[in-house]
Amino acid sequence: MADRSEDEQLDVIKRWWKENGTSLIAGAALAAAGVFGWNAWQDYQTGKSEAASVRYQDLVSLAAGNELEGDQLSEAREMVDEIVSEHDDTLYAELALLLDARLAVQQDDLDSAAESLSQVAESSERRYVQSLAWLRLARIAIANEQPEDALELLDEPITETLAAQQADVQGDAYLAMGQNDQARDAWQRALELAQEQDQPLYGVQFKLDDLGAEETAQ
Repeated sequence: MADRSEDEQLDVIKRWWKENGTSLIAGAALAAAGVFGWNAWQDYQTGKSEAASVRYQDLVSLAAGNELEGDQLSEAREMVDEIVSEHDDTLYAELALLLDARLAVQQDDLDSAAESLSQVAESSERRYVQSLAWLRLARIAIANEQPEDALELLDEPITETLAAQQADVQGDAYLAMGQNDQARDAWQRALELAQEQDQPLYGVQFKLDDLGAEETAQ
């Protein structure tokens, strides 16, 4: 499994994004609500970010479901540009960039995805959103056969709320480096953290099972 082809790596990142993307982005809004407090968050939504909120919901509605193609994809990318340029000081601009990265991954354009994610990672003052960007940049580094870079990204101060996902991606990086024992430890830690935090974490047990089966066959 350490010698996956480029197509297999792209399939892995797309599947991870599909399994984790929606719930994690939704968590960003919930995390923001916890930081600002409910009343402040309500004021925030109904104040200067109201237009951004409406436009972002339009973007989410368009991008939900199947992969976008053609005119729909172009429209979605234009909406991202609009939200970022007109509402760059809002949470919704950052969420739009995260969604733009997902759209880019669907088109096998990892460079564009990394550019959007780097913008969030470098400029966001919201730790949860910033952590999402680091996680996804690490996933892209693995897909680009740069697992060492992925581990460096995962050393960033990622929020404890995403510790299980952090350990999961660490396991993938170690596997790509051929370090099976470290991969197993990271995935087991991911499962333990997910259980402690009562979070669903899909696919990790299958990866552990596959790793065990592979070692048995050697």
